[in-house]
Amino acid sequence: MNPILYINWDIDPVIFSLGPVKIQYYGLIFVTGLALCYYIIGHIYKKEKIYTPNAMEKLFIYAVIGIFGGARLGHCLFYDFEYFSSHIIEIFIPFRENANGVYEFIGYKGLASHGGAIGLFIAMLLYSRKVHIPFPKIIDIIAILAPLGGAFIRISNLMNSEIIGRPTDLPWAFIFRYVDDLPRHPSQLYESISYFIIFLIAYSLYKYKRQMFKVGSYFYFGFSIFAIFLMRFLLEYTKENQESFEDSMFFNMGQILSIPFIVLGLYLILRSYIQSSKMTTKTTKVTDKQCRK
Repeated sequence: MNPILYINWDIDPVIFSLGPVKIQYYGLIFVTGLALCYYIIGHIYKKEKIYTPNAMEKLFIYAVIGIFGGARLGHCLFYDFEYFSSHIIEIFIPFRENANGVYEFIGYKGLASHGGAIGLFIAMLLYSRKVHIPFPKIIDIIAILAPLGGAFIRISNLMNSEIIGRPTDLPWAFIFRYVDDLPRHPSQLYESISYFIIFLIAYSLYKYKRQMFKVGSYFYFGFSIFAIFLMRFLLEYTKENQESFEDSMFFNMGQILSIPFIVLGLYLILRSYIQSSKMTTKTTKVTDKQCRK
């Protein structure tokens, strides 16, 4: 394959610096994705008649803390425990002393999606109690937008030239110049596109659910985590392992952590279907009984 056809990716992840603080594309795109999700959730809240300024304000706070805190802890525990177990303060205060004795902001480069999913789930459980909205309704609404947020996060990874793919000779291969000169799978784009498609499906199912079918509680949550982590599991085969200890594993850490989410998602989808079927049968029996009267 002619190397001229490959995409040379040499974008500096830092937009500009303010002293020791560096403003990066990663953070900008991450926040943009959260803001868009927040905006769409506001419309869904209004449609579900649960919208209040207080509920929306607290949603943003709880969601950001849950996603960021869970994702950061997930990376530190699952991918780099040996280092962070002896540098605990750097988990949430990412400043490191350089050779000149000056502390530099190193950024939050380690964020694990599995930890973010768990953190968001816990945060929404606490949030539902705070604003007195049923947890199943909240987690289903959040699940509709979760893939869209994931799509933005993977674009952020692309801008950072991280979570790179394995070498390939496909014509759409990227050469990540900040890493090496090998053409590689743009695995970040694969995931981003996959998550965006999952979001479109989930949102369409929600928007047209009355015309198409009825679902029980936790359907959208089950669908999202099943679809997201199934794609994550499959696309791991196009990626380089993130840590060296994964090289000797049959499934890497990302795949192992995805399996419980896939199983749970499938269970919740089936549970929702059975719940909906029982409700439909019960409604039909009540209607028939009323007609006989």
